Amino acid sequence: MQHYLEFEKPIAEIEAKASELRAMTQGGPDLDLSTEAERLDERANRLLKDTYTSLNPWQKCQVARHPERPHCRDYVDRLFNEFTALAGDRKYSEDEAMVGGLARFDDEPVVILGHEKGHDTNSRLTHNFGMARPEGYRKAVRLMELADRFSLPVITLVDTPGAYPGKGAEERGQSEAIARSTESCLRIRVPIISVIIGEGGSGGAVAIATADRVAMLEHSIYSVISPEGCASILWKDPEKTRQAAAALKLTAQDLEALGVIDAVIQEPLGGAQRNRTETIDRVGSWISETLATLRKKKPDALLRSRRRKYLGIGPSSGR
Repeated sequence: MQHYLEFEKPIAEIEAKASELRAMTQGGPDLDLSTEAERLDERANRLLKDTYTSLNPWQKCQVARHPERPHCRDYVDRLFNEFTALAGDRKYSEDEAMVGGLARFDDEPVVILGHEKGHDTNSRLTHNFGMARPEGYRKAVRLMELADRFSLPVITLVDTPGAYPGKGAEERGQSEAIARSTESCLRIRVPIISVIIGEGGSGGAVAIATADRVAMLEHSIYSVISPEGCASILWKDPEKTRQAAAALKLTAQDLEALGVIDAVIQEPLGGAQRNRTETIDRVGSWISETLATLRKKKPDALLRSRRRKYLGIGPSSGR
């Protein structure tokens, strides 16, 4: 059964009625309601298009968090061959919120890193809902250093509400681990590209998204804080969440206009959750084109342009 968001309820009602008519048609040859069902399908598609072309920032947050969107491992399984996961930070333990390893992309060896949220209760608990601990970011540093040593491009897939804020994580140096990971992104002499596939939350996202090129899926979000956190801090009022979402300029369209990201990857009508395969293939095409361009640059040129890119982000950098 498809999961519908609150603002999709009118679409859900129409699609449910169309399914009901089709079920009645299967009851016998004397009852053919397929024409009526097709009319409802057309009506639902029109409403879906109208809805998704006018989403407000808070609705985009809901789409970005949709439980049926493709997650990191879905991309890895479809786009990469010979994926070999590498575990552990060589200091404390393994963090399953951060997926990483060696793989082939377009038959070329790469290092892949990404946040994994999980797809059901058990896997979400295993992956800590995509919220990495310090060992996850130290694993990311280890893999980026490996990529640098063997001249392998780094591809990162970002989907996290933020780094894990628990007591143990803070005791083990969460902020330092995030800073080291961000530093590694700026220091490695190989191409690094990043795609925000769902949520890009705070330093937990920036730690693996400080890349040569950054793209966002059309309905993903990327922000220094969640709308809920912003409303809690600024207004101490959860009812201000929608206002906070608009003020944060967290949508892909806002961030492209501000010069924070480089590209917006279009999603299928109704969001990535309605056609996971097509979404993943579109991301794969962007990665392939971008990687081909970056491979032509020499290491020193990559480093210089990457540093200029982030030093130049600010009020005057909007396009």
